[in-house]
Amino acid sequence: MSDGQEKLDLGSEQQKGRVEEYKFEPIKGYPMLNWRGKRPFTSTQFYPAQLKEVHGPELDGWRNKIFWGDNLQVMSHLLKDFRGKVDLVYIDPPFDSKANYGRNIKVRGRQASGDQSSFEEKQYGDIWNNDEYLQFMYERLCLCKELMSKDATIALHCDAKRNHHLKCILDEIFGSKYFKNEIIWFYENKLGTGGETFDSLHDTILLYTKSKSWTHNKIKAPVKKKKKQPVTKKIDGERVWLRDDAGNLLYDDSSEERSVGDVWNIPIINPVADERLGYPTQKPEQLLTQVISNASNPGDLVFDFFMGSGTTLVTAGKLGRRYIGADINLGAIHLTNSRLLNEQTIGHAGFETWTVNNYDLFRNPVEAKQLLVEALEVQPLGESALFDGEKDGRMVKIMPVNRIASKADLSDLVAGFDQKVFQRRQDENPRQPVEKILLVCMGHEPDLKAELELQAKPFKIDVEVVDILRDKSQLEFKRDAEAKLTIRDGELVIENFYPMNLLQKLSLQQEQVGEWRELVDSIMVDWNFDGAVLQPAVVDVPGKDDLVVGSYKVPADAGTIRVKITDVLSESWEGNIDG
Repeated sequence: MSDGQEKLDLGSEQQKGRVEEYKFEPIKGYPMLNWRGKRPFTSTQFYPAQLKEVHGPELDGWRNKIFWGDNLQVMSHLLKDFRGKVDLVYIDPPFDSKANYGRNIKVRGRQASGDQSSFEEKQYGDIWNNDEYLQFMYERLCLCKELMSKDATIALHCDAKRNHHLKCILDEIFGSKYFKNEIIWFYENKLGTGGETFDSLHDTILLYTKSKSWTHNKIKAPVKKKKKQPVTKKIDGERVWLRDDAGNLLYDDSSEERSVGDVWNIPIINPVADERLGYPTQKPEQLLTQVISNASNPGDLVFDFFMGSGTTLVTAGKLGRRYIGADINLGAIHLTNSRLLNEQTIGHAGFETWTVNNYDLFRNPVEAKQLLVEALEVQPLGESALFDGEKDGRMVKIMPVNRIASKADLSDLVAGFDQKVFQRRQDENPRQPVEKILLVCMGHEPDLKAELELQAKPFKIDVEVVDILRDKSQLEFKRDAEAKLTIRDGELVIENFYPMNLLQKLSLQQEQVGEWRELVDSIMVDWNFDGAVLQPAVVDVPGKDDLVVGSYKVPADAGTIRVKITDVLSESWEGNIDG
């Protein structure tokens, strides 16, 4: 390992151990899209995962899986057991929309504020510098292909902003001959903006397969009015019109449905519909039903590594498919868990939740930069500055914390270096570095330090890397919640719950809370906690306007009782009490 390189610290002692590296064939295919900082992606290392919760039974030896973590690390983990086993991939990735997305937070039974927009909790950011978006997508699509079976399909959801770029990347990775369809999702019920351009009323779903063999189940839709349909048949690989002995076309006028084409007229979710969960960019189940029904069969494995609100997983379960989901946003993990628990019925396989790396430092990556500046005691600079602040004589640059910091992330930093200032400093002190830099990241490629020093040449810079996953012992990013539990008359009773971060946000809104249950989204109880994995026997996930019960009968064989209370910000408290 060269100077400046280091292995990524994998967190807890349970995670540390032998780290494997997986290699796969270089991607081949034309045309190829080039961008600044493009790097081939031909290998990745194995990242261990920790099982955190188990819900429901196995079915035929299978239990569905949800992973919390950077999806690049999640897919690297999955390679060990699931390489070539995924039958359908559907992803609704960032669109490079240049926006941050949030949702309105509701306390149970009422709005947290009369003005719904006044208490918007940021969920995730979709703001990218130059071409880092393309490298981000390229690496994940390369890895995704390795997980796909030979008969698999990938459905990539995008819009007009990056459609052309993503199609070129998919051509390069999968080969243009395996492009199957560009599906137009048309939503005529969306309100117009009255702007100076045509209103956007559609998204695109790009369908590619891994090989010449794939699953394609026709989707039928009712016809508004019966009419004669020409009869066709595939002969020697070519579809031909059928004719009678006299040469006349044959027609079938009895059909009440037709095959759906590549334009799908499906409404967006009504803001007040029961299906609407308040998660930004949530997609309708009808859309996912058509994707999954078309490109997979019952029992197939469906994978969504930009899981969001969990629509893919919920729909896959309803259609009898197995599923794996992943997201780095804790709000997405909690919301998906809640949806799946509410949807579970007899005959459905249960699911497990896993973590890959230690991302519980930040419940909300969008707020991470501000939290880091405060926790590291960085002296902030202006918003337009190249660096985020200064600390102990070093210029501080906070790298994206919702993914592994890569060499591609350095290009904008290097491009912003003031060459004239560097030259003057070098002339004045040739043996001293022209700049001392502190990179703050949350997981990073092992050669990040060496790469920045290399890119800065001919100038000498002094680079230090702080990896929050490794160097977190003296940092505090959020106030822990508190809870008061007791056993009374044979029942576990939650007497009070204090979610500190939520209470602080509510106080800023001058909101008064009637009782603690208004702040709680769910309660889970494991009556015999094994010290590692939560296996709840009580799952109290109330409806939108209902409250958790808060007291639960303790079984006679209870041992160490583990309680998990999750508030409406998706932040959880966990603690034990003896039965």
